[in-house]
Amino acid sequence: MRLALLFGSLTLAFLLAVWTTQVPKPRPADAPAAAFSAARAMTDIEQIARAPHPVGSAEHARVRAYLTARMTQLGLSPQEQTGPLSPGAIQRLKRAGGDPDAANNQAINLIGVLPGKDRSQPAVMLMAHYDTVVGSPGAADDSTGVGAVLEAVRAIQARDPAERDLIVLLTDAEELGLDGARIFFGGHPLRDRIGAVVNLEARGGGGRAAMFETGREAGPTVDLFRRAAARADGGTTATSLAVFMYEQMPNGTDFTIPKDRGVGGLNFAFIGRPAQYHSADATPANLDQGALQHLGSQALEAADALLRAPALPAKGPNTVYADVFGRWMLSHSAATGWGLLGLTALLGGFAAWRARRATGLSAEQVGRGMLDGLWFLSAGLVLAQAVRLLAGPMSSRAASSETYYVLLRRLPWMEAGAVLTILALALLVLTGARRSRPRAVAGAVAVLTPLVLLIGGFSPIMLGAGLIAAALSLWPVKAPASTPASTWGGWLGLIALVFLLGCMIQGFAPEAALLFVWPVLLAAAAAALSSLITPDLTRLASLIPPAVAGMLGGAWLMGLGHFVFLGVGMDLPGALALIGLLVLLFLRPLSPPVSATRPVLIGAATCLFLACGLSLAARFVEPTPAVAEALP
Repeated sequence: MRLALLFGSLTLAFLLAVWTTQVPKPRPADAPAAAFSAARAMTDIEQIARAPHPVGSAEHARVRAYLTARMTQLGLSPQEQTGPLSPGAIQRLKRAGGDPDAANNQAINLIGVLPGKDRSQPAVMLMAHYDTVVGSPGAADDSTGVGAVLEAVRAIQARDPAERDLIVLLTDAEELGLDGARIFFGGHPLRDRIGAVVNLEARGGGGRAAMFETGREAGPTVDLFRRAAARADGGTTATSLAVFMYEQMPNGTDFTIPKDRGVGGLNFAFIGRPAQYHSADATPANLDQGALQHLGSQALEAADALLRAPALPAKGPNTVYADVFGRWMLSHSAATGWGLLGLTALLGGFAAWRARRATGLSAEQVGRGMLDGLWFLSAGLVLAQAVRLLAGPMSSRAASSETYYVLLRRLPWMEAGAVLTILALALLVLTGARRSRPRAVAGAVAVLTPLVLLIGGFSPIMLGAGLIAAALSLWPVKAPASTPASTWGGWLGLIALVFLLGCMIQGFAPEAALLFVWPVLLAAAAAALSSLITPDLTRLASLIPPAVAGMLGGAWLMGLGHFVFLGVGMDLPGALALIGLLVLLFLRPLSPPVSATRPVLIGAATCLFLACGLSLAARFVEPTPAVAEALP
């Protein structure tokens, strides 16, 4: 029965996660006038993305003329702003095969204004870039953003007059280093009137659109967006974790420029279908119109809420927030995280008290459970990295930009390999095999770690993970008997480990701590409820709380893990080990009985074999043209 609950909970969690990552149905051309319609936006995108239109090309001039006419039709009275390309932009364009001389080394922005009722108030800006890289029609990056901006303007006009001006900025030369945005915010007369910016971007060709970046001290802005997002088709995908992670990355979009000037706002993008990023395949026919609907609908509702607010949101303390299955958003202050951790400690302590009275649970057994979790996390980092290397070089070590785009096309294969790798390790933990076969496991980690460091590049994190995983594989050597006390020890040990991690992250990055705080609270609540039903975990009813928590919490974590992998999986596939650890919080009490250990271990071996096969197959499904790759 435990085995059925384990795989049933995992299966339902996976199916729910898949459902939550789906895009909304695109609205047709006859949708209500005040709504965003992907079909209407596609009319513009098909014209904009007929062919690649990098700066200086004839297509670039054609697209600019088309957009000027469309902005005129919308009553925006468009104007051009011309500025010089930076030396770095000129060099990038030349290296890519473009001709900067054809444009006289100039970037040309398009600017329009939709007047509001009170023109003395700070204005709201809708922004996207209309240039592409050489060789890509850019149907997603960023013709989708431009088409969505035009359709959003039309929908806003169909509603009641707004309180304040809407300024539309279609920037040039974004692909060359954000030059168009720098030119506008560097000296245009309208720049000081901007009170909030809504920027639209894309990296790929589809998938749910996320609100992944805000201005600084953006708590009040997020609160306004949370209310607006409830009206968007398909809800929203947004977490303060994504904002925190993006702040640590070197990436930038046009939104970077006003953000650095202290302007608030929201940044939206979708990053699914990565094979289409900067690709010749990024055509209107290949564009995911559901992604367009999701992106445009969120941008429309966010911009409309800002336009009609009595006052634009002021700066205020950052909040901690995340969407739940893409349909609702939970939000609380940073300090509330400590209260949630305190509640977790009370619930976990209550479960431990009940388990100790009923089963003789000891601190040593809880400690072993913590070591199980630490081993899983460290071994997962090493093994996921090793399997990932079968798909090709790490992107930071790629021989050329061409290799980088090939690796992007291999990303779905990498994700499948990483997921199967983490699943294999989870089964080793659940069966206790990592302790019953310590020397074999320690030897495997000892061999893989130097290979990962040699081929993938030296990393102190990876070295530390390998040493920890090898050491923990040898201690303790003997697996404890499968008893209610050891089951409780394994479960509460994981809860204690994640609780400690949550406290550490809460201390210096509360916006990111939600990844630990919310799952560990749910797991502690399930443990407390199970201890009330039957503290020795012998009745089926006592296993229902972790099974249900595993389905709901696991689905939320899997959906979040998918977006995390799309963002950092090429360089750090081991990030999924952390997601796997959090899923184990719910599944640990569902460990299979001793009689089922052998088939579960066979399943783990099969998962690992398939993981290696899928990662290696990526080389043949998406080969690197004209670049010789040596197998690691």
